Amino acid sequence: MNNAVQPIKILEEKIIVLLNKLKENHLDLVKFKDLQTSLVQENKILKDKILKLEDDNKSLKVANNLLGSNEGKSQTKTKINNLIKEVDYCIQKLSEMN
Repeated sequence: MNNAVQPIKILEEKIIVLLNKLKENHLDLVKFKDLQTSLVQENKILKDKILKLEDDNKSLKVANNLLGSNEGKSQTKTKINNLIKEVDYCIQKLSEMN
């Protein structure tokens, strides 16, 4: 009878080892899911910062061009022309209201 018990004990020990590994894997999975969530949030924040910095960069280029730089003059002229069109449109709408 002792011979039959030995394989069962070995099987039980292997099952215990596997259950412990399963528990560790589950804990790792939860940890990695939390890490992924935080990384996704950080990635979104960094993308937003990049977009803001790109906008700031464009604004600085326009300001630099207004101060006399030759780089991007056509871009600056286009932006100014668009602003003038918007102001003219607003003036036109205000005139129609009176």
